[in-house]
Amino acid sequence: MADEISESKDIQAVENLQQARDSIKSEIAKVIIGQETVIDELLISILSNGHVLLIGVPGLAKTLLISTLSQILKLKFSRIQFTPDLMPSDITGTEIIQEDKSTGGRAFRFLKGPVFANIVLADEINRTPPKTQAALLQAMQEHEVTAAGETYTLEEPFFVLATQNPIEQEGTYPLPEAQLDRFMFNIMIDYPSESEERQIVKSTTSIQEWQLTNMLASEEIIQLQRLVRRVPVSDHVIDYAVRLVRATRPGRDGVPDYVRNWVSWGAGPRASQYLILGAKTKAVLDGRFTPSVEDVRFVAKPVIRHRIVTSFNAEADGVGPEEIVDRLLNEVTEK
Repeated sequence: MADEISESKDIQAVENLQQARDSIKSEIAKVIIGQETVIDELLISILSNGHVLLIGVPGLAKTLLISTLSQILKLKFSRIQFTPDLMPSDITGTEIIQEDKSTGGRAFRFLKGPVFANIVLADEINRTPPKTQAALLQAMQEHEVTAAGETYTLEEPFFVLATQNPIEQEGTYPLPEAQLDRFMFNIMIDYPSESEERQIVKSTTSIQEWQLTNMLASEEIIQLQRLVRRVPVSDHVIDYAVRLVRATRPGRDGVPDYVRNWVSWGAGPRASQYLILGAKTKAVLDGRFTPSVEDVRFVAKPVIRHRIVTSFNAEADGVGPEEIVDRLLNEVTEK
């Protein structure tokens, strides 16, 4: 009986989430024009409890999209502008001396930094040195911050949504592979279509006030993240995800010749995990109770492309991770 009640609640939760997804997208559309796939991928990552790296040229509303989403989801939002002089304590927080007025005694008190939020926007994350970038590693993996020997647990849900500019690489510090691997998705934001750009110009050059409706609170998001974990997955979908990821590793037998030629290091097991988590979330957002191979294929590019390290041969041939993932998606078939 308890299982039947739980299953009934899950079915109702899936239906409610599908309605909430449509409402969230309609609210975002008040501010952000177009970018349907990007918004879908952002929602998938949030309900999968994953972090996101958004890459796009300036002026494509990356920051506005993230801040708008945080308002709709009723989450605490903080923005960190990454610059070459940014220090780790500017992210995690610092200790200050505080005087007790009643006793006159002094003691250290930890002043929490901007990382203590639900959604942390790491703006232009590659413009700060590796020492400062590393200040986010523990927060992203363990959802904790350690300072002066004390460990502080971050409030759930917790997401790092980082932005990066693909041009103007002078004076930047490329993210190390270990940190890139902590991002569930690498989302590429492209230019809008002509009709979308016309609409953007029209709406942003007139008097416009947006009234956004709050949709989901933090407790509801946590419940939906747990719901995603309970979604069943068939073995053949898991097998497809694992075979797709293993096909990116040049040292294995049976991988395509172009992978051996163009790839130095392939994706690790975390890619397989994120493919299945993303596929589960995609299915639930579409109102389905189990993911298919097509759901895995939908999330394959944002999950895999930043986990492939290309070789000098790929650079000489003008081939990037995107093209390699495209070929693999065409060649790795469902058994």
